[in-house]
Amino acid sequence: MSWPAVITWLIVGGLAGFLAGMLVKRRRRGYGPLANLGIGLVGALLGGGLVRAFGIDFGLGQIEVNLQDLLAAFLGSLLFLAGLKIYAWLRGDDPEPDRAS
Repeated sequence: MSWPAVITWLIVGGLAGFLAGMLVKRRRRGYGPLANLGIGLVGALLGGGLVRAFGIDFGLGQIEVNLQDLLAAFLGSLLFLAGLKIYAWLRGDDPEPDRAS
């Protein structure tokens, strides 16, 4: 994998993680810069793998950064966060102790 591809992957993953963190946490910073990046990278792997495995084509076309890959990374990030919440719920942990009721 070339350096430009790695940088593009980091940008797409970071953006997807930021959007997913912002949506789930309902705060502008989401889970924080590093956690958002990690969530986005895991989401990019998960979403990209699922999209390719099921042959899903969103019909968004190609740009330098493929919009389909960005959407797949965002959806994968949401799936990853949902999996973490389900795991914490099954263990009986409070996944968000800092949130006031």
